[in-house]
Amino acid sequence: MRPLAAGPGPTACSVAGGDNKAAIAAVISADMDPAARAEELRKLIEHHNYLYYVLDSPEIGDSDWDKLLRELQEIEVAHPELRTPDSPTRRVGAPPVAGFPPHRHLTPMLSLDNAFGEDELRAFYDRMTKAIGEETGLFVELKFDGASMSLTYVDGLLEIAATRGDGTTGENVTANAKTVRGIPLRLREPMLGTVEVRGEVIMFKETFEKLNTSRSERGEQVFANPRNAAAGGLRQLDSRLTAERKLNFWCYGVGAVSLTGAGQVGLFDDTPASIAPTQSATLARLRDLGFAVNQEATVVRTFDELSAFIDSVHTRRSSLPFGIDGVVIKVDRLDLQEKLGFTSRGPRWAIAYKFPAEQAFTRLNAVINQVGRTGTITPVADLDPVFVGGVTVTRATLHNYEDLRRKDVRIGDVVIIQRAGDVIPEVVGPVLEKRDGDPPSPEEPNHCPECGTALVRKEGEVALRCPNRSCPAQIAAKIAHFVSRGAMDIEGLGWKTIVRLFELGLLSDLPGIYRLKDRREELIGLERMGDLSVDNLLGGIEASKTRPLDRFLFGLGIRYVGDRGAHDLAGFFGSLDAVRHATFDDLLKVPDIGPRTASEVAEWLEDEENQSLIQDLLDLGVTPSEPERAESDLFSGQTFVFTGALEKFTREDAEAIVLKMGGKAASSVSKKTSFVVAGPGAGSKLAKAKEFNVPVLTEEEFLEKLPEGNL
Repeated sequence: MRPLAAGPGPTACSVAGGDNKAAIAAVISADMDPAARAEELRKLIEHHNYLYYVLDSPEIGDSDWDKLLRELQEIEVAHPELRTPDSPTRRVGAPPVAGFPPHRHLTPMLSLDNAFGEDELRAFYDRMTKAIGEETGLFVELKFDGASMSLTYVDGLLEIAATRGDGTTGENVTANAKTVRGIPLRLREPMLGTVEVRGEVIMFKETFEKLNTSRSERGEQVFANPRNAAAGGLRQLDSRLTAERKLNFWCYGVGAVSLTGAGQVGLFDDTPASIAPTQSATLARLRDLGFAVNQEATVVRTFDELSAFIDSVHTRRSSLPFGIDGVVIKVDRLDLQEKLGFTSRGPRWAIAYKFPAEQAFTRLNAVINQVGRTGTITPVADLDPVFVGGVTVTRATLHNYEDLRRKDVRIGDVVIIQRAGDVIPEVVGPVLEKRDGDPPSPEEPNHCPECGTALVRKEGEVALRCPNRSCPAQIAAKIAHFVSRGAMDIEGLGWKTIVRLFELGLLSDLPGIYRLKDRREELIGLERMGDLSVDNLLGGIEASKTRPLDRFLFGLGIRYVGDRGAHDLAGFFGSLDAVRHATFDDLLKVPDIGPRTASEVAEWLEDEENQSLIQDLLDLGVTPSEPERAESDLFSGQTFVFTGALEKFTREDAEAIVLKMGGKAASSVSKKTSFVVAGPGAGSKLAKAKEFNVPVLTEEEFLEKLPEGNL
């Protein structure tokens, strides 16, 4: 097989066999001098790569392609001076590098707004047709589930390949990108100047399954999904390992363009819209230049056509050879894209329509009782492995025993699995027609499966809980939550590392995280914990000491306090000391904090052990940074709720403006809400505002309330 074997479907060998050997021999003359022969081989190999990966129309078999590459490798080994930057031999990888330098994109790689249902899709469509006219087409393409990539070509030669990063700055992974199929090392037509090409690096499902099978046989950890395998492949320090991932690249557009010289060929000049006026023509031109472009795309001119395309793709989603999580809709005409412009987050002329979770069928083998950080017992389904939503699932939540009984899920049932939000696998219910006899229902436990403590259930609640605070499973889960990305964000303290340190007695509680610096030598002595990884871990722990107050509060794991609730508490009280001394009545004054949450927070704060925990963390140098103070009192005492699609800024930006003006931003409408700002597609929140007689503002009316210069 060639090092860059094709994805699912017939191989080149099965299509063409070895019938072209004579033709190859005729093209390549053995009498050529090494330089001429190497040049001829490079052109021929790239020609067949283009036929194979871009046009999907191979003319030679894999073995013949291998011979061409092998001969070129032999010439370059004998004559190193003949190896060019765009040589196909560079696709097999290069020696390891020390790391990835940052690369600032010439134009930002902005995010797209999302639509999750027909109402939001219709709102976008209506907004576009109102702005650009009903006859203007919308370009619809697949939303690939991979890793975004920006390719910079200078004078037609690939110079830099970078990951998306934060949208402004990514990582330079050029050596790795050169191993990826569909990325030409040199454009097929001459071009002077600089061009950024944007696209997605993906891994085919069949390649993913083979990779995981191979890793499992070697005793290595398998990947959760093709997206992670692709993204991880791009960040290998040894590009030879990237080449083994057999990644693909499909482009979806261009970024910056700065060409020089007269008579430039094709799309890219000072006025691209005058030569290739549409998104569809752009992709056709990129295909001519050597880029792989997926053909699952079309231009629609009515909402019915748009819905029909989306329905067709959704129906075929599971049968596609690669993962997608929706479709992307763009205004087709480039001049209208420029006219509509951008928000701070992304283009106004495009949106991503996200598909609902995928479902699959598999067998329930057993129910395992899992202990969470608050002591809650969650029944978890042990399943026959099944591929759903881009991931191989072997376990899924059953939520609680009341839900399990309501669904009548039994051991041995064939059950329906879905990934809620394409993230958390859950059991939807049994397939009753496939039930064999009268299998047993899972028994509700009486004691904690980890520490043996008798379980309790609070009045009015369905969850079983272990009341033992010393339960090792609870402590480990609390530590994992505390160090998670949304909380203190300590990289290097994943679940397996936490369990390992817990079992070795190196970590037993949250304050212990900040005592690990005193056990550096013991950590270095552990397998796969060398000097560099340990120092990186300790550095991350030190950096976490000044995380914002809301993330610290979220990390404490107080029941019912999510990231939004923690943000509300931090913003209202302003300091950790004020939060620590808050009473139930104080907590009820916080917008969006109801009696249940206030009661839980008050009870948590009244507990001496919890106050000691906070004090221990403070004594160890943890000093959460306080939220920024308001710059104005314009909105003092007022609470705003934003709903629907905003055109001037994102919802997060709007809420930040309200906070800067001394107001509060809430996620739900109540009688305490001062104003609801409603954009296109507003739904239940708008109805709630009318029910409570809360004033409703348009986006323009909200802007009129702001001082000049605060947009």
